[in-house]
Amino acid sequence: MKRVSAGLLIVAGFLWLYWPVMAKLVGAWATDDNYSHGFFIVPLAAYFAWERRRRFLAAPSRPSAFGLAVVIGSIFLLAAGVIGAELFITRISIIGTLVGIVLFLFGWNRLRVLFFPLAFLLLMVPLPAILFNQIAFPLQLLASQVGELTITAANVPVLREGNLLILPNTTLEVAEACSGIRSLVSLLTLGIVFGYFADRRPWVRTIIALSTIPVAILSNGMRVAGTGIAAHRFGPAVADGFFHEFSGWLLFIVAFLMMLGLQWLLLRAVPPPRHAVAMAGAQ
Repeated sequence: MKRVSAGLLIVAGFLWLYWPVMAKLVGAWATDDNYSHGFFIVPLAAYFAWERRRRFLAAPSRPSAFGLAVVIGSIFLLAAGVIGAELFITRISIIGTLVGIVLFLFGWNRLRVLFFPLAFLLLMVPLPAILFNQIAFPLQLLASQVGELTITAANVPVLREGNLLILPNTTLEVAEACSGIRSLVSLLTLGIVFGYFADRRPWVRTIIALSTIPVAILSNGMRVAGTGIAAHRFGPAVADGFFHEFSGWLLFIVAFLMMLGLQWLLLRAVPPPRHAVAMAGAQ
């Protein structure tokens, strides 16, 4: 009974501290297309934690006072973020507080069991604007370069000036929304989840997750090229019409098929040991 009461007090205190932060975070997922995948992060993290429940209970429980220091430090971050109107810090402090609570109540051994679910929660936090812009602009240039090379290979005359693609009948701007950062963040999330379920070997999961970076860049460059070629063949209106929106969905499908192909190649090149397959089947 005491444990239940203590647990309810911790949950109530956590919600009291972070409810305004979480409400704004959910609002960001609902209004920012770059982070709409955030709605899936918490349920998936909860599933990953639930999947580890037996390992968690089997691990020795040695509460650590250092966890209390982590909680206090995270609350200071929350206060600093609120005072400085820095949303990123307040949102990151949510994960810090959760880590500190687990460490304080259960110790390092059980925290290690929950490391992946807790780290996975980082994907729900939008990047700070300064970092987002530092990533988005180089991606704009890369998408422009890939688009230029592909359009040229299709025998369509094109001149690139920065993130502008100048065609005979129109000029296309690879804007921030077309930089590919949206697909990169979403594909990274998808790659981590897909790798997690597709293969139990950590190195395979890591390769699949990291492959989303070049896959997102390449597929987005192809989207830019496809839009440019279509605008040249059928008129500038195509660049802003149904084709432009449809190509975004098509890009995501193509990128996912690339990840499937990579996983298949890895499976053929380095098949998992037989005992690993047997263990996976038993679970």
